Amino acid sequence: MAAAASREQAIRTNRRLHVLHVSGPTMGGVATVAESYVRDQVERGWTVTVACPSHGDLGYAAREAGATVRWWRAEQQDSTRPGAVARLNRIVRDTRPDVVHLHGGKAGLAGRLVVRNRVPTVYQPHAWPFLARRGGAAQGASVRWERFAARWATEVVCVSATERQLGESLGLHAATTVIPNGIDLTGYRPAGAGDRVHARKLLGLEDVPTVVCVGALTVQKGQQDLLADWPEVRVRVPDAQLVLVGQGPDRAALERIAGELDGVRFAGGRTDIPLWLAAADVVVVPSRWEGMALVPLEAMASARSVVATDVNGIVDSVPEGAGAIVPLNDGEALVDALVERLTDEELAEAEGWLGRAHVETHHDVTTSTRELARVYLRLVGARRSR
Repeated sequence: MAAAASREQAIRTNRRLHVLHVSGPTMGGVATVAESYVRDQVERGWTVTVACPSHGDLGYAAREAGATVRWWRAEQQDSTRPGAVARLNRIVRDTRPDVVHLHGGKAGLAGRLVVRNRVPTVYQPHAWPFLARRGGAAQGASVRWERFAARWATEVVCVSATERQLGESLGLHAATTVIPNGIDLTGYRPAGAGDRVHARKLLGLEDVPTVVCVGALTVQKGQQDLLADWPEVRVRVPDAQLVLVGQGPDRAALERIAGELDGVRFAGGRTDIPLWLAAADVVVVPSRWEGMALVPLEAMASARSVVATDVNGIVDSVPEGAGAIVPLNDGEALVDALVERLTDEELAEAEGWLGRAHVETHHDVTTSTRELARVYLRLVGARRSR
């Protein structure tokens, strides 16, 4: 009996790592980052399971990469209800993972209620959930929940130093690691002036000064603020065009606003993002809050100048000399920054190349996936040694 128990313990201790990723978002930046982790871990020979809703791209991309996918019904109004928690509990019980990695606020809420740190639990908010609740009782309740639930995260992974500092300033005390988001540099190559003209031709765009904004059409991404300031850009650069690339719940409202403006085009949801970035003179990121947005990294990888708002996660990723960081809600500063780069090709070109060098040095996806693997192995090793 003792020998059999010892053999079972050895098998349990030394088997290849089994990671369960749980995500509410299945499209956009959170899903892209989660997918990069899944692909790396499958390539390491680990067992990887992904629990996520069946809509969007994440589950299908994870399955294609070699992961097992369990559909977790966690709709917008359902993810924090007992039903969603119970469904996730069944998935955790069935899969018996060595590590649970929770992506985003919804998974962080349900997952910590289910696991309660009984196995190593990594929580990665990708932007603190309370940032989406702009003041009032809802934001206060969200902060209090994050403080309470910190005890159920073995490690919190923040995507930027400012994200970690914000959490600490609000009393969210947990072991924390900063792993900046990375991108696959093989998918984004520096695009010169000739590439810009070619990209515009392929996309059916006029060959005029072009601003590209990539992101989900939501309040968070700030397209409404951008459209409010766009008429002033057109006054100073009369032939400028603005292309909004992305899909989202605010599209109809944004199209109504844009209907009264000149030079605005909606491209919808696209899979050929590198081509749209190549078509740009400048890429604008007018976000109201972020964890660490991927779009500035993708733009810099394409050697494009970036104009972005001064919010957490962007200030960490866009270095001085790669574009302009302007104060949130300062339309005049945003317009000035865009106009300067639309009318000074040499400036925009120089900023784009500096950005490319920065991304190559600091935001290669191979670095972020390697650092996360080290976190897992450290946590599992410490838990097994106990």
